[in-house]
Amino acid sequence: MDSLLGFARRHPNVTLLLLGALAALGYPPLGLWLVAIVATGAFALIVADSATIGIAAKRGWLFGVAHFTVTNNWIATAFTYQAEMPPALGWLAVPLLSLYLAVYPALAAGLAKALVRNGSGPAFALALGASWILGEWLRSWVFTGYSWGPFSLALMGPWDRPGFGALLPFAGTYALSGMAVCAAALLAMLVVAKRWVPLAAAAAALVAGMYLPAGAGREGYFPLTLVQPNLRQEEIDDASKYESQFQTIAGLSTPQRPVSQRLVLWPESGVPDYLRDGYPQRYYDRMTAGANPAFARARIGSTIGEGSLLLTGAQDLELEEVDGLRRATGAYNVVLAIDGQGEIIDSAAKSHLVPYGEYLPMRALLEPLGASRLVAGTIDFLPGPGPQSLDLGSYGKAGIQICYEIVFSGEVTDRDNRPDYIFNPSNDGWFGAWGPPQHLGQARMRAAEEGLPVLRSTTTGISAVIDARGVVREHIGRNIAARVDTLVPPAHEPTWFARLGHWLTLAWGLLLCAGSLVVMRHRRG
Repeated sequence: MDSLLGFARRHPNVTLLLLGALAALGYPPLGLWLVAIVATGAFALIVADSATIGIAAKRGWLFGVAHFTVTNNWIATAFTYQAEMPPALGWLAVPLLSLYLAVYPALAAGLAKALVRNGSGPAFALALGASWILGEWLRSWVFTGYSWGPFSLALMGPWDRPGFGALLPFAGTYALSGMAVCAAALLAMLVVAKRWVPLAAAAAALVAGMYLPAGAGREGYFPLTLVQPNLRQEEIDDASKYESQFQTIAGLSTPQRPVSQRLVLWPESGVPDYLRDGYPQRYYDRMTAGANPAFARARIGSTIGEGSLLLTGAQDLELEEVDGLRRATGAYNVVLAIDGQGEIIDSAAKSHLVPYGEYLPMRALLEPLGASRLVAGTIDFLPGPGPQSLDLGSYGKAGIQICYEIVFSGEVTDRDNRPDYIFNPSNDGWFGAWGPPQHLGQARMRAAEEGLPVLRSTTTGISAVIDARGVVREHIGRNIAARVDTLVPPAHEPTWFARLGHWLTLAWGLLLCAGSLVVMRHRRG
């Protein structure tokens, strides 16, 4: 570490960029969590060694630029599935986004240095942990928020084990990130101090926590068929493929034996048809089902059969009178609940939309410059009202979180109407090899911190049944057309985080900050 600090003093920018990139390797799909811990610990030492608050903040920003560029490299892949903008623009968009996201590690580093002006001991580690909590929490909501890639994602462990996700019910995602950054800093300080015995004990505890067996989970309570049709992204908006796509998903959904009750799950983008009545005929003419929404619903009902209830991604339209003609002026990304008779019994709309994906911010300014949204279509999606629980009677209460919504800690359930499980339909075909496993990892985090199972049906993978501990019980890998027949896992009692939300997050931040102040006072004494 002494040589690292010497090199960092001579080449600080290069060192921090390298450490930021290495820290991102702790996330799926690589899962090199120990590399992430070591890199973040070294980063903490370099920040503590800063002469001023401004230098500390700059070092945090450089670390963040590289960290978020590597973490979000999957965004660049999305640009290859649209024709309105040059695909190469994706490789510019990712570092440009990272220039902004790096503001939050800069804030954390600068604030920690402001709290602890001198020294790199436990007081600074605690202060950095506290300020990291604040930074991740702010990143989750400022400018609509972008909370992808919390540091604690690196500590979720293998899919069949809870890892340090076991702490999420008592802390939440952002507080666990701060604790992890604090622990990384303390481990680095033990290396510098050459305190090998406590370092070995801490490292052993870390490894044990990551790989602690999950044990048998509680048995589920009613049948589930989860479908992954493997609808390739380059074909998903090709109208000539709509009928074959429907036949694929229908073939994977038929009952394999008589059932009195079964929940069937289809992904986002699973149905190309408009299923609501009342739209002008020209909007139905692109459909697979004879330009007839009633027929489209009826054949879905006959596909799933009596006793089954389908939850599927779909689209609804917002219509207005424009120049004497009813036109679609907006769309909703929705989940529809459809019974065995083909009747829509309930629905929920996505509320946390993807900027530049589902809508184009500042459209009047950016569209003339050649910018467009990534999702096909000329009208923007409109936000729904927020987290919703659909009361499906004997099928339980389903919390609905569509695609990207699942990454927002503390925003995935209606706390006044707690669901029994969360359905997270998604289209991850946009996002290459890195995006889907990271998305799954964050869905595991929501399950653990809320104490609720999360059921993910995706177009191309990774689809999964996640229990209330964040353990993946069943999954379908990428680029496979398959189904899972299992039971819906039971919910746990509301966790601390489910009850308190981000009040708990901020309480942990204050506790770490108070610990830093106590350590500093003790040292002065």
